[in-house]
Amino acid sequence: MDIQPGDTLIMKKNHPCGKNEFYVIRSGADFRLRCLGCSREFMVPRSKIESRIKHVVREKE
Repeated sequence: MDIQPGDTLIMKKNHPCGKNEFYVIRSGADFRLRCLGCSREFMVPRSKIESRIKHVVREKE
């Protein structure tokens, strides 16, 4: 799956704050994401994220 910094991920499950949209800050072996509801940043391994993505919204270039 081709996910790049600047993309927005819509996940199958919600973050504890209730929002299911995350902004990609960094991608690689693991992702650095920012919740678009509460602005918390966290790192998650690629293997966990790829199975939980519902939709990827690309940033317009």
